[in-house]
Amino acid sequence: MNIDWVSAAWIYLVFVFSTTLHEAAHAWAAMKFGDDTARRGGQVSLNPMPHIRRSPFGMVLVPLLSLLTSAGGFMIGWASTPYNPGWAMTFPRRSALMALAGPASNLLLVLLASAGMMLCVKLGVMAVIAGPLAGGSIWQVVGAPPGGLWPTVATLLSVLFSLNLLLGVLNLMPVPPFDGAALPLLVMSDESARRFLVWRQRSGGGMSWIGLLIVYLFFWNIFGPVWRTAVGLLHF
Repeated sequence: MNIDWVSAAWIYLVFVFSTTLHEAAHAWAAMKFGDDTARRGGQVSLNPMPHIRRSPFGMVLVPLLSLLTSAGGFMIGWASTPYNPGWAMTFPRRSALMALAGPASNLLLVLLASAGMMLCVKLGVMAVIAGPLAGGSIWQVVGAPPGGLWPTVATLLSVLFSLNLLLGVLNLMPVPPFDGAALPLLVMSDESARRFLVWRQRSGGGMSWIGLLIVYLFFWNIFGPVWRTAVGLLHF
């Protein structure tokens, strides 16, 4: 069943906001740790325009096409933040923290959306309608009786929750080109981390294609249980 236009609009708007925050978190962390490349490019901003200008296909064209032509609200999108490779080579752990700041921002939004939904459920204006074993769309976690503003708020909180959980888990996958590929740098010595970064640079795009294939094959087997567990916690 194709998703309705109103839900599609909410999904896209939340995607733009969440992706903007994700990339701004990368840029802000890089700036704080000594690399001002993204700051000079205007990326330390919650204004989506600098990020859209850098990735127009990944933030506008491809997400809208995939969203409006798929069943169930499936969407593909991406963005990127510039950084200085020389800085990353000099400070590998700082570069790892910069990479992880993006998914951390998404998980923060998951927590905020969860708090909002749990408060609304406690107040009796919403109910959790997607239990741990329930089917249906991931975009409608809570619902509200028809009429008034609450059904719209329920949809917004549901999309904010599920989309950012998806972005957070996806970007923590420990393979290139995802942010989680930086996780090994946190436990390596500086010398080992630099050798690792050189190896990744020399591998070119080959490792990224392998990483994309791995995620394509296994991601939904990982995300499904994570989503169901997260939704189940809303019942407490």
